[in-house]
Amino acid sequence: MKGVGFTWDPKTDCCTDWADPFLSCDDKTNRVIGLHMSKIDNVGYISPAIGDLPYLQSIDFNNVRNLSGSIPSTITKLSKLTFLRISQTNISGPVPDFLSKLKNVTYINLSYNNLVGTIPPSLSELSNLEFLSLDRNKLTGPIPESFSKLASKVTYLNLGHNQLTGVVPTSFAGWSFNYTLDLSRNMLEGDISFLFGKDKTTFEMILDRNKFEFDFSKLTFGESLWRLDLNHNKIYGSRPAALTKQSWQLFNVSYNRLCGKIPQGGSMQRFDLYSYFHNKCLCDTPLPPCKS
Repeated sequence: MKGVGFTWDPKTDCCTDWADPFLSCDDKTNRVIGLHMSKIDNVGYISPAIGDLPYLQSIDFNNVRNLSGSIPSTITKLSKLTFLRISQTNISGPVPDFLSKLKNVTYINLSYNNLVGTIPPSLSELSNLEFLSLDRNKLTGPIPESFSKLASKVTYLNLGHNQLTGVVPTSFAGWSFNYTLDLSRNMLEGDISFLFGKDKTTFEMILDRNKFEFDFSKLTFGESLWRLDLNHNKIYGSRPAALTKQSWQLFNVSYNRLCGKIPQGGSMQRFDLYSYFHNKCLCDTPLPPCKS
Protein backbone atom coordinates (compact mmCIF):
# COMPACT_ATOMS: atom_id res chain seq x y z
CA MET A 1 0.00 0.00 0.00
CA LYS A 2 1.96 3.02 -1.19
CA GLY A 3 -0.58 5.75 -0.51
CA VAL A 4 -1.92 5.28 3.02
CA GLY A 5 -5.45 3.96 2.96
CA PHE A 6 -6.67 5.39 -0.37
CA THR A 7 -6.87 2.46 -2.76
CA TRP A 8 -10.56 1.69 -2.43
CA ASP A 9 -13.09 1.83 -5.26
CA PRO A 10 -15.12 5.08 -5.19
CA LYS A 11 -18.27 2.96 -5.49
CA THR A 12 -17.38 1.10 -2.30
CA ASP A 13 -19.08 2.03 0.97
CA CYS A 14 -15.93 2.80 2.94
CA CYS A 15 -17.75 2.98 6.25
CA THR A 16 -18.99 -0.57 5.77
CA ASP A 17 -15.97 -2.24 4.20
CA TRP A 18 -13.09 -0.22 5.69
CA ALA A 19 -14.34 0.70 9.13
CA ASP A 20 -12.74 -0.21 12.44
CA PRO A 21 -9.83 -0.11 13.06
CA PHE A 22 -8.85 2.17 10.16
CA LEU A 23 -11.81 4.49 9.81
CA SER A 24 -14.43 6.10 11.93
CA CYS A 25 -17.64 7.34 10.39
CA ASP A 26 -20.53 9.57 11.32
CA ASP A 27 -23.50 7.33 12.05
CA LYS A 28 -25.99 9.82 10.63
CA THR A 29 -24.24 10.91 7.44
CA ASN A 30 -22.11 7.79 6.82
CA ARG A 31 -19.18 10.10 6.08
CA VAL A 32 -15.57 9.31 6.99
CA ILE A 33 -14.60 11.56 9.92
CA GLY A 34 -11.48 9.78 11.21
CA LEU A 35 -8.40 7.93 9.94
CA HIS A 36 -6.56 5.78 12.46
CA MET A 37 -3.43 3.69 11.91
CA SER A 38 -1.08 2.19 14.46
CA LYS A 39 1.69 -0.42 14.30
CA ILE A 40 1.13 -1.20 10.61
CA ASP A 41 4.08 -2.52 8.60
CA ASN A 42 2.92 -2.33 4.98
CA VAL A 43 2.66 1.41 4.35
CA GLY A 44 4.48 3.93 2.19
CA TYR A 45 3.51 7.60 2.24
CA ILE A 46 0.51 9.80 2.98
CA SER A 47 -1.37 10.12 -0.28
CA PRO A 48 -2.39 13.62 -1.47
CA ALA A 49 -5.85 12.08 -1.85
CA ILE A 50 -6.27 12.54 1.88
CA GLY A 51 -7.52 16.01 1.01
CA ASP A 52 -10.51 14.47 -0.76
CA LEU A 53 -12.14 13.50 2.54
CA PRO A 54 -13.88 16.82 3.27
CA TYR A 55 -15.60 15.65 6.46
CA LEU A 56 -12.41 14.40 8.10
CA GLN A 57 -12.02 15.60 11.69
CA SER A 58 -9.21 13.36 12.94
CA ILE A 59 -5.95 12.00 11.49
CA ASP A 60 -4.11 9.64 13.82
CA PHE A 61 -1.03 7.83 12.46
CA ASN A 62 0.83 6.62 15.54
CA ASN A 63 3.81 4.25 15.67
CA VAL A 64 3.76 3.53 11.93
CA ARG A 65 7.49 3.16 11.39
CA ASN A 66 7.39 2.52 7.63
CA LEU A 67 5.43 5.67 6.92
CA SER A 68 7.78 8.04 5.06
CA GLY A 69 7.73 11.04 2.76
CA SER A 70 6.36 14.44 3.71
CA ILE A 71 3.01 15.76 4.89
CA PRO A 72 1.01 16.60 1.75
CA SER A 73 -0.24 20.15 1.26
CA THR A 74 -3.69 18.82 0.34
CA ILE A 75 -4.30 18.42 4.06
CA THR A 76 -5.22 22.10 4.04
CA LYS A 77 -8.47 21.20 2.27
CA LEU A 78 -9.66 19.54 5.48
CA SER A 79 -11.49 22.49 6.99
CA LYS A 80 -13.15 20.36 9.69
CA LEU A 81 -9.91 18.82 10.99
CA THR A 82 -9.42 19.26 14.75
CA PHE A 83 -6.99 16.44 15.64
CA LEU A 84 -3.67 15.74 13.86
CA ARG A 85 -1.23 13.14 15.15
CA ILE A 86 1.58 11.82 12.97
CA SER A 87 3.97 10.40 15.56
CA GLN A 88 6.67 7.73 15.69
CA THR A 89 7.03 7.50 11.92
CA ASN A 90 9.72 8.23 9.34
CA ILE A 91 7.94 11.29 8.00
CA SER A 92 10.57 13.84 6.94
CA GLY A 93 10.91 17.34 5.56
CA PRO A 94 10.10 20.57 7.38
CA VAL A 95 7.21 21.26 9.72
CA PRO A 96 4.83 22.52 7.03
CA ASP A 97 4.03 26.21 7.07
CA PHE A 98 0.67 25.39 5.52
CA LEU A 99 -0.53 23.78 8.77
CA SER A 100 -1.47 27.33 9.77
CA LYS A 101 -4.44 27.02 7.39
CA LEU A 102 -6.07 24.35 9.59
CA LYS A 103 -8.04 26.95 11.51
CA ASN A 104 -10.14 24.50 13.53
CA VAL A 105 -7.31 22.26 14.72
CA THR A 106 -6.92 22.02 18.51
CA TYR A 107 -4.33 19.22 18.72
CA ILE A 108 -1.08 18.78 16.75
CA ASN A 109 1.42 16.04 17.59
CA LEU A 110 4.33 15.56 15.16
CA SER A 111 6.72 14.01 17.68
CA TYR A 112 9.27 11.22 17.09
CA ASN A 113 9.73 11.82 13.37
CA ASN A 114 12.55 13.01 11.10
CA LEU A 115 11.38 16.58 10.63
CA VAL A 116 14.08 19.19 9.97
CA GLY A 117 14.39 22.94 9.57
CA THR A 118 12.95 25.71 11.68
CA ILE A 119 9.62 25.98 13.46
CA PRO A 120 7.29 28.05 11.25
CA PRO A 121 6.12 31.22 13.06
CA SER A 122 2.81 30.86 11.20
CA LEU A 123 1.72 28.14 13.66
CA SER A 124 0.94 31.00 16.01
CA GLU A 125 -2.02 31.80 13.76
CA LEU A 126 -3.83 28.65 14.97
CA SER A 127 -6.15 30.43 17.37
CA ASN A 128 -7.88 27.23 18.54
CA LEU A 129 -4.70 25.25 19.22
CA GLU A 130 -4.48 23.74 22.72
CA PHE A 131 -1.81 21.04 22.34
CA LEU A 132 1.43 21.25 20.34
CA SER A 133 4.14 18.59 20.38
CA LEU A 134 7.12 18.78 18.01
CA ASP A 135 9.59 16.90 20.21
CA ARG A 136 12.08 14.23 19.13
CA ASN A 137 12.81 15.60 15.69
CA LYS A 138 15.81 17.43 14.21
CA LEU A 139 14.47 20.96 14.34
CA THR A 140 16.89 23.89 14.42
CA GLY A 141 16.77 27.64 14.88
CA PRO A 142 14.93 29.69 17.50
CA ILE A 143 11.53 29.41 19.12
CA PRO A 144 9.36 31.85 17.17
CA GLU A 145 8.66 35.09 19.04
CA SER A 146 5.15 34.95 17.63
CA PHE A 147 4.35 31.87 19.73
CA SER A 148 3.26 34.22 22.51
CA LYS A 149 0.01 34.57 20.51
CA LEU A 150 -0.81 30.99 21.51
CA ALA A 151 -0.77 31.85 25.21
CA SER A 152 -4.52 32.14 25.66
CA LYS A 153 -5.18 28.56 24.52
CA VAL A 154 -2.15 26.25 24.54
CA THR A 155 -1.82 24.27 27.77
CA TYR A 156 0.77 21.75 26.50
CA LEU A 157 3.89 22.75 24.56
CA ASN A 158 6.66 20.23 23.91
CA LEU A 159 9.66 21.25 21.78
CA GLY A 160 12.13 18.97 23.56
CA HIS A 161 14.84 16.74 22.07
CA ASN A 162 15.62 18.91 19.06
CA GLN A 163 18.51 21.24 18.19
CA LEU A 164 16.88 24.57 18.92
CA THR A 165 19.10 27.56 19.66
CA GLY A 166 18.77 31.11 20.92
CA VAL A 167 16.74 32.38 23.85
CA VAL A 168 13.21 31.67 25.01
CA PRO A 169 11.12 34.66 23.91
CA THR A 170 10.48 37.03 26.81
CA SER A 171 6.94 37.28 25.47
CA PHE A 172 6.39 33.93 27.22
CA ALA A 173 6.48 35.78 30.55
CA GLY A 174 2.72 36.05 30.77
CA TRP A 175 2.07 32.45 29.74
CA SER A 176 0.91 29.71 32.09
CA PHE A 177 0.78 26.35 30.36
CA ASN A 178 -1.53 24.74 32.92
CA TYR A 179 -0.07 21.35 32.12
CA THR A 180 3.36 21.02 30.44
CA LEU A 181 6.20 23.11 29.10
CA ASP A 182 9.02 20.92 27.77
CA LEU A 183 12.07 22.56 26.16
CA SER A 184 14.53 19.86 27.21
CA ARG A 185 17.63 18.67 25.36
CA ASN A 186 18.12 21.61 23.04
CA MET A 187 20.80 24.29 22.92
CA LEU A 188 18.71 27.13 24.31
CA GLU A 189 20.35 29.73 26.52
CA GLY A 190 19.79 32.80 28.65
CA ASP A 191 17.64 33.79 31.61
CA ILE A 192 14.29 31.98 31.82
CA SER A 193 13.37 33.11 35.33
CA PHE A 194 10.35 34.91 33.80
CA LEU A 195 8.76 31.49 33.21
CA PHE A 196 8.33 31.13 36.98
CA GLY A 197 6.13 33.00 39.45
CA LYS A 198 3.51 32.58 42.16
CA ASP A 199 0.73 33.30 39.70
CA LYS A 200 1.74 30.54 37.26
CA THR A 201 -0.51 27.49 36.92
CA THR A 202 1.95 25.23 35.04
CA PHE A 203 2.06 21.68 36.40
CA GLU A 204 5.25 20.42 34.73
CA MET A 205 8.38 22.22 33.48
CA ILE A 206 11.01 20.02 31.81
CA LEU A 207 13.95 22.30 30.94
CA ASP A 208 16.99 20.07 31.35
CA ARG A 209 20.12 19.86 29.16
CA ASN A 210 20.23 23.37 27.77
CA LYS A 211 22.42 26.39 28.58
CA PHE A 212 20.01 28.32 30.77
CA GLU A 213 21.69 30.70 33.21
CA PHE A 214 19.92 32.59 36.02
CA ASP A 215 19.81 33.10 39.81
CA PHE A 216 17.80 30.23 41.26
CA SER A 217 17.45 31.89 44.66
CA LYS A 218 15.13 34.58 43.24
CA LEU A 219 12.52 32.18 41.91
CA THR A 220 8.99 31.84 43.22
CA PHE A 221 6.67 28.99 42.29
CA GLY A 222 3.00 28.55 41.57
CA GLU A 223 1.30 26.03 43.82
CA SER A 224 0.38 23.89 40.80
CA LEU A 225 4.03 23.22 39.88
CA TRP A 226 4.71 19.61 40.92
CA ARG A 227 7.32 18.55 38.37
CA LEU A 228 10.53 20.50 37.67
CA ASP A 229 13.67 19.30 35.88
CA LEU A 230 16.54 21.76 35.41
CA ASN A 231 19.51 19.39 35.31
CA HIS A 232 22.54 20.10 33.09
CA ASN A 233 22.27 23.89 32.80
CA LYS A 234 24.29 26.84 34.19
CA ILE A 235 21.97 27.85 37.01
CA TYR A 236 23.60 29.56 40.00
CA GLY A 237 22.65 30.89 43.43
CA SER A 238 21.19 29.18 46.46
CA ARG A 239 18.07 27.13 46.98
CA PRO A 240 14.96 29.21 47.86
CA ALA A 241 13.27 28.07 51.06
CA ALA A 242 9.92 28.17 49.24
CA LEU A 243 10.86 24.84 47.66
CA THR A 244 9.70 23.04 50.81
CA LYS A 245 6.15 24.29 50.29
CA GLN A 246 5.73 22.56 46.94
CA SER A 247 4.22 19.08 46.53
CA TRP A 248 7.01 17.85 44.27
CA GLN A 249 6.58 14.68 42.22
CA LEU A 250 9.76 15.35 40.24
CA PHE A 251 12.65 17.64 41.16
CA ASN A 252 16.14 17.69 39.65
CA VAL A 253 18.75 20.49 39.70
CA SER A 254 21.85 18.33 39.25
CA TYR A 255 24.77 19.47 37.07
CA ASN A 256 24.41 23.19 37.71
CA ARG A 257 26.31 25.82 39.75
CA LEU A 258 24.17 25.99 42.86
CA CYS A 259 25.51 26.63 46.36
CA GLY A 260 24.30 26.54 49.95
CA LYS A 261 22.27 24.30 52.18
CA ILE A 262 19.55 22.10 50.70
CA PRO A 263 16.22 23.09 52.34
CA GLN A 264 14.85 20.38 54.59
CA GLY A 265 11.21 19.47 55.06
CA GLY A 266 8.13 19.15 52.92
CA SER A 267 8.52 16.76 50.01
CA MET A 268 12.21 17.55 49.43
CA GLN A 269 13.51 14.48 51.23
CA ARG A 270 11.91 12.07 48.82
CA PHE A 271 14.68 12.86 46.29
CA ASP A 272 18.09 11.21 46.42
CA LEU A 273 21.54 12.69 45.77
CA TYR A 274 21.13 12.25 42.01
CA SER A 275 18.70 15.17 42.05
CA TYR A 276 21.39 17.46 43.49
CA PHE A 277 24.89 16.24 42.71
CA HIS A 278 27.47 17.94 40.48
CA ASN A 279 26.77 21.44 41.71
CA LYS A 280 29.30 24.01 42.86
CA CYS A 281 28.78 23.77 46.62
CA LEU A 282 25.37 22.38 47.58
CA CYS A 283 25.39 20.57 50.91
CA ASP A 284 23.27 18.81 53.54
CA THR A 285 21.04 15.75 53.20
CA PRO A 286 21.12 13.84 50.87
CA LEU A 287 24.54 15.36 50.04
CA PRO A 288 27.42 15.54 52.55
CA PRO A 289 26.97 17.89 55.54
CA CYS A 290 27.73 21.57 55.13
CA LYS A 291 31.14 22.67 56.35
CA SER A 292 30.98 24.90 59.38
